[in-house]
Amino acid sequence: MKKFVDVILPLPLPKSFTYSLPEEYAEEVKVGCRVVVPFGRKKYYTAIVCNVHYYAPTEYEVKDISTLLDASPILLPMQFKFWEWLANYYLCAQGDVYKAALPSGLKLESETIVECNPDFEAVVPLSEREQRVLDLLSAESEQCVTKLEKDSGFKNILTIIKSLLDKEAIFVKEELRRTYKPKTEARVRLVGTADERRLHILFDLLGRAPKQLALLMKYVECSGVLAGGTPKEVSKKELLQRADVSTAVLNGLIEKQIFEVYYHEIGRLDREVKLVTELSRLNEFQQRAHDSVVESFKEKNVCLLHGVTSSGKTEIYIHLIEETLRQGKQVLYLLPEIALTTQITERLQRVFGSRLGIYHSKFPDAERVEIWQKQLGEEGYDIILGVRSSIFLPYRNLGLIIVDEEHENTYKQQDPAPRYHARNAAIVLAAMYGAKTLLGTATPSIETWSNATSGKYGLVSLNERYKEIQLPEIIPVDIKELHRKKRMVGQFSPLLIQYIKEALDQKQQVILFQNRRGFAPMVECRTCGWVPKCKNCDVSLTYHKGINQLTCHYCGYTYQLPRSCPACEGTDIVNRGFGTEKIEDDIKVLFPQAAVARMDLDTTRTRSAYEKIIADFEEGKTDILIGTQMVSKGLDFDHVSIVGILNADTMLNYPDFRSYERAFQLMAQVSGRAGRKNKRGRVVLQTKSIDHPIIRQVIANDYQEMVGGQLAERQMFHYPPYYRLVYVYLKNRNERLLEQMAFAMAEKLRAVFGSRVLGPDKPPVARVQTLFIKKIVVKIEQNASMSRARELLLGIQREMLEDERFKSLIVYYDMDPM
Repeated sequence: MKKFVDVILPLPLPKSFTYSLPEEYAEEVKVGCRVVVPFGRKKYYTAIVCNVHYYAPTEYEVKDISTLLDASPILLPMQFKFWEWLANYYLCAQGDVYKAALPSGLKLESETIVECNPDFEAVVPLSEREQRVLDLLSAESEQCVTKLEKDSGFKNILTIIKSLLDKEAIFVKEELRRTYKPKTEARVRLVGTADERRLHILFDLLGRAPKQLALLMKYVECSGVLAGGTPKEVSKKELLQRADVSTAVLNGLIEKQIFEVYYHEIGRLDREVKLVTELSRLNEFQQRAHDSVVESFKEKNVCLLHGVTSSGKTEIYIHLIEETLRQGKQVLYLLPEIALTTQITERLQRVFGSRLGIYHSKFPDAERVEIWQKQLGEEGYDIILGVRSSIFLPYRNLGLIIVDEEHENTYKQQDPAPRYHARNAAIVLAAMYGAKTLLGTATPSIETWSNATSGKYGLVSLNERYKEIQLPEIIPVDIKELHRKKRMVGQFSPLLIQYIKEALDQKQQVILFQNRRGFAPMVECRTCGWVPKCKNCDVSLTYHKGINQLTCHYCGYTYQLPRSCPACEGTDIVNRGFGTEKIEDDIKVLFPQAAVARMDLDTTRTRSAYEKIIADFEEGKTDILIGTQMVSKGLDFDHVSIVGILNADTMLNYPDFRSYERAFQLMAQVSGRAGRKNKRGRVVLQTKSIDHPIIRQVIANDYQEMVGGQLAERQMFHYPPYYRLVYVYLKNRNERLLEQMAFAMAEKLRAVFGSRVLGPDKPPVARVQTLFIKKIVVKIEQNASMSRARELLLGIQREMLEDERFKSLIVYYDMDPM
């Protein structure tokens, strides 16, 4: 009987596709293995088998799978269950989840390969360009189109390929590109037997070639061939270094057939065995909190650890991890930012050594493939430390998930789908394994706080800072008044400058926080008011002085700064606002002797850049660190005495129901970086709205008052945690057509959901990458059935797309948006 497989393709398709299994794979294929399948006219994809059965589909013609890639599954049964939940809850396809979950090296893509027809005889003379392509192919019979284009220097090569195809001079075949290659090392060994007698003959033979003789001697020493037993493997690189000779010397010995080179797979993961230290003792407050967490886990699966900044939450995590490992279970430790992993890695490695694996997007893809494969085996890491994508790794036996700084919005994936929230997904993942989840933060998100105070989660508070350090003193400065009196120096109040000067004199460090990267958020012609805008998006361009360009932070479009205004030809073009780059420039003028560093998206493009900025600041090589919200994340520095929040108003005046909550969290977190070991830190909070209630709450560190006010407002206006939000986004290149579509969809939604629907409306940025955007908000009560709501939403989307006029509409959902 013929077997069939259902597969998940890495494409946003609503369901799985069925393919037939050729005889040779019928016995070997298992659920969770990867197969290569043809899809569409000439494309091949790597798909994942999610079911094996005997039912042939009747709606479409079934194709055969091309190849089976794995002998054993690369996805565990629990991962399928998790993928299904993610796709359902976040209203996307399983193909979207597949694309987000697997490292690229495990997803092969197709690229056209052209090969020469050896039996071809020309009937009509070929054109010069056709002949050139054939000559290239005769040198190397199979090549991909991109390579031929590059080698021939012809721009539009596809027309030449097509005419050669018509003449049957070449064939085209689709070949899969394997992006992941195992890492190998060149090693050297002796040809033939290696006994003493043979070695003496070789020594005599090389009497006249002193360098070759020295290399052979060094090999004998490194490999220990004369000691009996199996000789040690010797790497080519190490041998040449130790013998201090060139590759030519080794090549001479290979030609004489004394040595041969072979390749051995070594992998990219850090294999060195690390020295581990004892756990540090918890102080009485930490111990009390630790015991309360353990107690809470007996009754509830999720617990919130609400500890003020620098109260030593990480130490409590380490003790909980150690207890989970003793039970033979795995731990997942989630962090919001890659910047944090470098600091916490060191702390965890000191205790757990090589039982710790690290997983995030700044790692080369090949390394991520190896971690994935290691986690599938019995020898997987016991602890994974990573950012949001680590929830997709295979776990055999998960016992605990720690979500550190759970309030951070970087846990939410924005684009592309699945637009999941790693904290919420982690709670579901833990429940599937029967594991526990610990959420830790100094400023919990309002939803988590509401769950903890209503008794759904456990709640443990830790109100003492480690070593009884006092919370920093927060000094508000009214910059509106100072601007009026013209007493500001650029973006700095006289008080902040005085404090920075004092800190530098005492060899202390300073952090300055500005939530905007670039030099100036916009440039403007002072004569006519012209502002350069992005041609693809509805935003003004940000000026980056370092590259002397205007850049769009939404699509990456860059534009040369004009010398004169294109509208009125005036030359008085000025910068408006200020970003981190401008702050850095101004600080260097004010404090020329201070070492200044900047930490934002532009300076941390690579993994090593992150590590270097943090390491230099830790070691005191940097005096002043300027950064965006990256510097607010739980980094620990011992010598920071001053923190400057340069402008609190940009955070407060953002059109979003979460802006007050977020402003409080950011300011409290940034303030928490000040004052460590032995002295109280100071925070200078510059604002134009000095009487704003949030400013008062930050100064008093009164989280409860902030939450109380926010909860009352949200209940009144139907926002989370009392209601669930779904944002429905509609996109199209044609603005008028989009207006029509959005209006039609909103009417259909109102017919079902009634007054729960708001909009359609324009989001703050109403055009991105040439697509116009409309947004509809649906508010659904907490106790309503979400699965029913999802069915209705998807049903309406189908109706819309079946309408002839709306075929070009792009619709997607953001569930629980941030």
